Amino acid sequence: MRLLSKKSGLLTAALLASFAGMSQNIQNLPVPLEIQKAYSNETRATNGKPGAKYWQNHSDYKIQVELNPATRQLSGTEQVVYTNNSPNRLSSLVIRLYPDIFKKDANRDEREIDPSDLNDEGVTIESVTVNGNEVKTQRNGTNMFVTLKSGLETGQKLTLDVKWSYLIPAKTHIREGLYFKSSYMVAYWYPQIAVYDDIDGWDRQDYTGQKEFYNDFNNYDVDITVPASHLVWATGEWQNPEKILSPEILDRYKGSRTSDQVVRIVTAEDREKGGITIAKSGKHTYHFKAEHVPDFVFASSDTYLWDGSSAVADSKTGRRTAVAAVYHPSSKDFYDVCRYAKQCVEYFSTYLPGVPFPYPNETVFNGSGGMEFPMFVNDGSYPPAFAAEVTAHEIAHTYFPFYMGINERKYAWMDEGWAQTLPNWMEFQIDGMPKKFMPQQTNAAYFDQFAGKEQEQPMMVPTNLLTGTAYTFATYMRPSQAYTFLRDMLGQEKFKATLQEYMARWNGKHPMPYDFFFSFNDALKEDLSWYWKPWFFEKGYPDLALSEVAIDKKGKAKIVVTQKGSLPIPIRLIVLFTDNSTEEINETARYWKNGAKTFEVEKKFSKPIQKITLSGLMIPDVNRKDNVWEAGK
Repeated sequence: MRLLSKKSGLLTAALLASFAGMSQNIQNLPVPLEIQKAYSNETRATNGKPGAKYWQNHSDYKIQVELNPATRQLSGTEQVVYTNNSPNRLSSLVIRLYPDIFKKDANRDEREIDPSDLNDEGVTIESVTVNGNEVKTQRNGTNMFVTLKSGLETGQKLTLDVKWSYLIPAKTHIREGLYFKSSYMVAYWYPQIAVYDDIDGWDRQDYTGQKEFYNDFNNYDVDITVPASHLVWATGEWQNPEKILSPEILDRYKGSRTSDQVVRIVTAEDREKGGITIAKSGKHTYHFKAEHVPDFVFASSDTYLWDGSSAVADSKTGRRTAVAAVYHPSSKDFYDVCRYAKQCVEYFSTYLPGVPFPYPNETVFNGSGGMEFPMFVNDGSYPPAFAAEVTAHEIAHTYFPFYMGINERKYAWMDEGWAQTLPNWMEFQIDGMPKKFMPQQTNAAYFDQFAGKEQEQPMMVPTNLLTGTAYTFATYMRPSQAYTFLRDMLGQEKFKATLQEYMARWNGKHPMPYDFFFSFNDALKEDLSWYWKPWFFEKGYPDLALSEVAIDKKGKAKIVVTQKGSLPIPIRLIVLFTDNSTEEINETARYWKNGAKTFEVEKKFSKPIQKITLSGLMIPDVNRKDNVWEAGK
């Protein structure tokens, strides 16, 4: 990092001292002033660990909510005990009202919203009190601002009470909505206290449809009232199944939670004959609790089928995670989704990232698209290969951004990139998956199309400034390639151990990009700024060329690969002989560390060469026309 003058913000003596033991190259990464301030305040450290004075705030939510499926009306009351652990006195609260995105004058990203779902009201707020006293509020965008007359000092708590209601959209599906006429996915739904952190203070960004999570780790105690014909599934642990389910369905539900096989808890026949719940009419209230999670969602249906099973999440203790799939009978792919979910939990817990699955439950709901929540997934219906892929991707999000409290609003690549990457090494292992399905090949092909184009932006450009292709590329494809080639370069075991160290340091906290970069550097005892800078900070593209092939009469070949692009990527040479056998020559991206521009091989092969191909389909390259050499051409 280039040191700044006093006039532009010279680093403090403490910050300089913290950098003293680090190599000059690390300082070449441009560190924003907010991060410099965090180092100076000791909330974060330049070794990638939380600082000695790291803090974050916390809420305890008690919510009572009622869903009227016939009218789409959602009405609720909540009491939130909010704790200020920051060193600052808070003079206000920022409260998110996500459904205000459906107000006619709301600022929205490129999301299709059916005109019939737009309204003038958004969320109806009936009352807001702090510590029992009514307070003044202002609304702007999707935020409500509450003035605290007496302020909230460090270490103090306050009690916020809100009564509210809104209409769930009938035709639009931005992470929630109405499905198959009477089934509901309810997400981004309750008045939520925004994050106040050590980097930006209050997160005041509007919810515009594209940006996703940045939440504190909170506790939830939620009562959900629905008609007796409806089942409910939610974040957290269900507290009163015995009061809701009929004895036969209850036995299946309980059995599924320790079963290695998929149990059909509610079948089409059960739906036809009825008697799934104890109550025959009226309403019933479901009770759920969840601790130390960044959000709470629920779903409700009077037609969906329900499958359940379980997976060993922690082999040392035998702890299991219950998995479930709930779906419309017409969604044929979903009959296998519970099995996919079980295999995903097992894979992520044992292989990569190799961290025991942190939640007791994981439910995949048949809705639309693909969207993750704590202990919950909203997925559309897809052909089998893509059904497995989207299940794996969304469940991978359990670790990023939930196990790690990623700020997706600013740096979505810190979680979407991992969710795009971690399943790449397991999706083709899921029973029933087509063996030719290669996610990395798909990612590389997409990368070829957009890398180096005008719309491409570096990943370190905050996500909230990106839209369309620029957002997708910087959030999913580019980080996926960067993580993939980092794993290739470090080797499986070192990569896994380093990733686990980063996760251990920041589990339940809010890591920023520099915490990721510097944690890896520190754990590896290696300066990777030569890799971080082109991949994460700069515009650039992958482009290798097979620039020279010369073979003498004795069969000795000279092969030269030239780096024409700026991104360090692996070298893969596939030598095809005249008898159709092959030999490979491989180097990791580390080869380019010290500024080399060419890679040369001089080798005598035992067979005549027919063709040499550079890169192959697993490594992106924006110009593949100069990647092939054929004898006699």
